[in-house]
Amino acid sequence: MPERKVLNYSLFLRKSFIFPAIGLTVLLLHAALVFSQQKTYDFSVVDKLIEDGVRSQAYPSAVLVVGNSKGIIYQNAYGRLTYGEESQVTTLRTIYDLASVTKVIAATAAIMKLYDDGKLDLNAPVYQYIPEFNNNGKSDITVYNLLVHNSGLTAWTPFYQDPNLDTPQKVKDAIYNCSKEYETGSRTLYSDYNAFLLGEIVLRISGLPLDKFCKENIYSKLNMTDTDFLQPMSEDYRIAPTENDTYWRNQLLVGYVHDELAAILEGVSGNAGLFSTGPDLFKFMQMMLNNGRYTDERRMSPQALQDTLYSPATVELFTAKATGLGYANSRALGWDTKPEATKYPPPCGTRFSNNSFGHTGYTGTSVWCDREKDLIVIFLTNRVYPTRGNEEVRSIRPKVHDEVCRILGF
Repeated sequence: MPERKVLNYSLFLRKSFIFPAIGLTVLLLHAALVFSQQKTYDFSVVDKLIEDGVRSQAYPSAVLVVGNSKGIIYQNAYGRLTYGEESQVTTLRTIYDLASVTKVIAATAAIMKLYDDGKLDLNAPVYQYIPEFNNNGKSDITVYNLLVHNSGLTAWTPFYQDPNLDTPQKVKDAIYNCSKEYETGSRTLYSDYNAFLLGEIVLRISGLPLDKFCKENIYSKLNMTDTDFLQPMSEDYRIAPTENDTYWRNQLLVGYVHDELAAILEGVSGNAGLFSTGPDLFKFMQMMLNNGRYTDERRMSPQALQDTLYSPATVELFTAKATGLGYANSRALGWDTKPEATKYPPPCGTRFSNNSFGHTGYTGTSVWCDREKDLIVIFLTNRVYPTRGNEEVRSIRPKVHDEVCRILGF
């Protein structure tokens, strides 16, 4: 049988040991109430769709988590970590290299926190926080420009191919001293440079590297225990491999960040490098859907304790489509909103409303939230195993989101 779970009672079970009589009574009453109200949905069509992707070798492994502002509705794991029969079976605890989903769950999340705490000005020039950046006509680039990807900076550079750029500092200096590719604010060009600089701004303001800032100020608060940049090697058995790198590192990448820029920067960058699980990512997206509020699971109490990570105004500001730019745009601040269909349908499918936000990652990962439908879909795969050439997930992912919406009656 596929691994399935509707609700997580770990918090109530933990409390029942502390308050035996009260805790058990609360658990039983809560369970009775939930199951009396819980509507049963048949996700077999979605299961088959994702399993067909495993069979067609679009990806060897996948995890799906579906939920809303109240909790998880459905979650399941599919396939094995690689295509071999001896490979580890995928579970809900499988850890994925998030690739560019790092841009929102780490870099943007940290910038949101600094903004919410009054420590960062979105309209300030980048050089105010990174003085080395003030050269080659870049003085007009603001933090806001980095977030909406209209800074004027290039999309990416294969630094790993340049033998002269053989240290993290040399690569950082190359970005600080780069020239613009186009006029700031004139169009959108999705750029790893932008996200890297956001991570550096977090360091300059807080004094903490991006990974430590996020762990202390975001992940620990949300009890995201499986989310981090530098996963210990002891966890390799549950990390989904990405590419068999035959062009630079000459090894199968397991727990070693796939993205080359993040790899040169020793695994921690605003553009990539974060690893996580489906259930952990749901905790973050549920907090966002609840306008910055979350249940603090760390504190022992007979009742769930609510706390706030971001103000509702900050969540709204960062996840609403940026307007008044003078050109067509789907970008919010760090986040993306439902884009127009191009060669492929929108990654969140056609049934998600325009009041949606999310992001995708190159390795085959995605997180999407629909405010209007009160819906969260986390879909994680390692589609770049064993090579990055297979892009079939681009066709499967929208269908998954559409089927989820259909099943839930949207």
